[in-house]
Amino acid sequence: MEFDVVIEIPAGSRNKYVMDHRLGRIRLERMLFTATSYPADYGYIPDTLAADGEPLDAMVLLDTPAFPGVEVTARPVAAYRHQDEQGLDVKILCVPAGDHRYAGVRDLADVPAERLNEIGHFFDVYKDTEPGRHAEPGSWCDRRAAEEIIAADRRRHAESLADAGK
Repeated sequence: MEFDVVIEIPAGSRNKYVMDHRLGRIRLERMLFTATSYPADYGYIPDTLAADGEPLDAMVLLDTPAFPGVEVTARPVAAYRHQDEQGLDVKILCVPAGDHRYAGVRDLADVPAERLNEIGHFFDVYKDTEPGRHAEPGSWCDRRAAEEIIAADRRRHAESLADAGK
């Protein structure tokens, strides 16, 4: 399975950028209140609709950070599921498709444990000092589960368009 991920936030950033889907522009939403930075390039998978009403979140492991608005063709290797103030929050972990350096990274077990711990820790604590926001520790699931989540969120997106009469 391959798809595009639109990058909103480059790895290493403390700025939280979000796509304004109505205007088609990327906005600075806030600076993270914690002394942490995004551990991977972060964005979303177009034409999906997650349970929170937004496109499905995705991270891409790149050797050099991308720029906001860049589309990266990627493939999923895992998903991180946790709870935040809005309920279930899922992040799909991806690698760039066609990049031979990631050819051996096909599933959760292929990602170094240290990298998974770093990413999980970030999402567990990055809201800790923000008033009214919180995140509960989560857990990782494998590529198959990630692909099932993507497929379900693509169906939800298609159904929302049909319901809207588009």
